Amino acid sequence: MPFIQVQMIAGRPEEKVKELIANLTSTVSETLGAPKENIRVVVTEVPKSHWGIGGVPAADIPGK
Repeated sequence: MPFIQVQMIAGRPEEKVKELIANLTSTVSETLGAPKENIRVVVTEVPKSHWGIGGVPAADIPGK
């Protein structure tokens, strides 16, 4: 059973997260020949204040 774990900065619309889950499931199913119902996807959204880039929280970086 393939298990896909995605971590990303929080803030994307729910529709985009659903689209990501569907696309990842389809790609893994096609690539591995695994039935879609056996594929698990977990999306963890991390607040910008808890995501560091170059030693600085993403919340403190303009444009992030």
